Amino acid sequence: MASTTSDSSPGAGRWRAAQRGLTALLLRDLRGLRRLINPSRLQATVPPWIEEVNALVVQYAEVSATLAADFYDGERETAEVPGTFTVPLADPPPEEQTEASLRWATKDVWDRDPDMATTVQLEPLDVRIEAAMSKADGVTQKLVADVGRETVRQAVREDREAVAYARVAALGACSFCKLMASRGAVYRTAGTAGRDANDLFSGEASVVKFHNNCHCGIVPVFRGQQFQLSPHAARWDEIYREYAQGHPGDQLRLFRRALAEHDEHPLPGSH
Repeated sequence: MASTTSDSSPGAGRWRAAQRGLTALLLRDLRGLRRLINPSRLQATVPPWIEEVNALVVQYAEVSATLAADFYDGERETAEVPGTFTVPLADPPPEEQTEASLRWATKDVWDRDPDMATTVQLEPLDVRIEAAMSKADGVTQKLVADVGRETVRQAVREDREAVAYARVAALGACSFCKLMASRGAVYRTAGTAGRDANDLFSGEASVVKFHNNCHCGIVPVFRGQQFQLSPHAARWDEIYREYAQGHPGDQLRLFRRALAEHDEHPLPGSH
């Protein structure tokens, strides 16, 4: 079995690239459904749009799960794990979850009493609809990508030869994602963590929390492997320890500020 694995493994890079390609196709098809929304008949046309988007999410979520299973199988083979294991595919998100996400995305398109409306809700209708579609892009991407990520996480839970997983973040990821990636491997239990593991690295914590438009992935760690942070994730860990650790409630703000000053990979929106 391979002795080390990393958040920058070649397999993880290929999987994230495949998921990005899937997202591009998803957003293409999602934007094609905008034609269903008639600005002059929102009450009548938004619900059918939600139904069609839900069907699209189910379709793409199934592909996302399959891509993740292929990735997991490849990582298992690369690690020379003994025995066989069939990756259980995570289910698409339930219809009510997708509907709730889309209703949140479109909540500002409806006309409101000017005295009760927010600044955003007082914008022209075309501006509000465009903003709603942008939010819909984000929530839909997350719904689909989460199924792939959950497939890997579920496999780690059920595979007797898997002991941990770690977050894989892009060089230009946001500060939250970089912080979570810098935590390294998160073990299923204290028993699988080994004597050298810190308590912070057992349990799920925030390593598996993802935001809209997040392209992070999860890489499995198998029995006998040692997880090693990539050079860029190790650098993020150094920055956190030097500038943000030991400030409860303020770590993320301090980490974000330190990244802007000391990380060679810019944060989103900083350039």
